Amino acid sequence: MRLNTSETNFEPSATNDWRGTSVEALASAMVLAAGRGERMRPLTDHTPKPMLLVRGKPLIQWHMEALAAEGEHDMLINTAWLGPQIESHFGLNPDLPEHGRVRLKYSHEGKDFGYALETAGGIVRALPYLAPVFWVLAGDIFAPDFKFSVEQKESFQNSRHLAHIWLVPNPAHNPDGDFGLSEEGLALNLPRPASLFTFSTFALYKKEFFDPAITGMPLGNPQGKASPLAPLLRAAMDREQVSASLYTGAWTDVGTPERLNELNQTNTPELNPINQKAISR
Repeated sequence: MRLNTSETNFEPSATNDWRGTSVEALASAMVLAAGRGERMRPLTDHTPKPMLLVRGKPLIQWHMEALAAEGEHDMLINTAWLGPQIESHFGLNPDLPEHGRVRLKYSHEGKDFGYALETAGGIVRALPYLAPVFWVLAGDIFAPDFKFSVEQKESFQNSRHLAHIWLVPNPAHNPDGDFGLSEEGLALNLPRPASLFTFSTFALYKKEFFDPAITGMPLGNPQGKASPLAPLLRAAMDREQVSASLYTGAWTDVGTPERLNELNQTNTPELNPINQKAISR
């Protein structure tokens, strides 16, 4: 896997407010950015969907800043469609407004295999570079108030569960939902028309969730197997290994130009691209 972990021209110092750790550090968060974004065409014909601007900055940058705000400074981004644009924009050590420098790693699935590996395949591909407990989230979700809570992560780490997912009330484009939620805080694999919620894509995982005996993929997914995540989640729910929380804050799956336009209708001058503080690499 081509994971770009080389040094950059930026050296840690008090003057550039270094926040990353070391080149060898494992990433504590993975942002999914490999999708083609078919429903967003023609906008995504020349721009990766996570790089589309929402209120003056790329969708993916909102996540990066939120992670950094909670102390998650080592992140991994997987790419496929137009992936080099993401690395070209952010580099390895971007200086995020208000949060200082972070360290990025990249898993370029498109360069390695010519296609995206889907969610589970992409995570297993990146697994050697991920921490024992790590966040996963989709780069095309807008949820500006979501907190990547240190306390929640520690609680999950000490639990018996292998995954913790956040569910949201069903949006208009997914009225039937995805998973159920028990009173005890377990995610439930229930058939429709049960009372279900929508999977937000925000989740915490332990590496054990992606054990080769469960996924059928060797560590690092060297064959480049494309594999979805939902069947793994459903099987783990049946084993009562997935806990869940309901998130009721602002959340948008920016999957169509119309949803993107709706978000940007509330744009304000201070978030205009011209006025936004530039990212220094």
